[in-house]
Amino acid sequence: MSYEIELKFRVDDPDRIRREIVRLGGRAADPVPQTDRYFNHPARDFAQSNEALRVRSLGDRCVVTYKGPVLDREVKTRREIELPIGQSSAEGDEFAEMLTLLGFRPVRTVVKVREPFHLEWDGAPMELAVDNVEGLGTFVEIETLADDATRNVRRAAVLGLAARLGLDQPERRSYLKMLLESATGE
Repeated sequence: MSYEIELKFRVDDPDRIRREIVRLGGRAADPVPQTDRYFNHPARDFAQSNEALRVRSLGDRCVVTYKGPVLDREVKTRREIELPIGQSSAEGDEFAEMLTLLGFRPVRTVVKVREPFHLEWDGAPMELAVDNVEGLGTFVEIETLADDATRNVRRAAVLGLAARLGLDQPERRSYLKMLLESATGE
């Protein structure tokens, strides 16, 4: 079973974080525009079950992702299944249309530019991202994948890397939840 283990932080000085990641040995990749279209299940409310279903467009490719309920509140840990669905945004549009025809309801679109970094930390491959999220601002995400055997050790690695980067106030809400709350004034 594969788990995503992640922490996210709002940042005022993303340049400091970028420099520190590189100083620690992180390798920067080209920024990628991402458009995430979220859907709700026709028979259960993902907002209540804390699940997510999204269609992500990343330039010239698309993926569909299911995220299960959060298993750990300190470090967001959840089951994740991600599959490629096409080599163009048109194929992502068709998949999104298929979901709608099957009764899934579009919830909201999240648009961001992601600057990915790759870093090995405490024996764990980490993906860090500086995200500029339309309507929300700039965030840093620290993420790794784990299985049942490595989940605790990878969780500790994510916490350790966040501390090393001086990030100490995690944002527990998803970008989707923050945007939905800002739209309703909550």
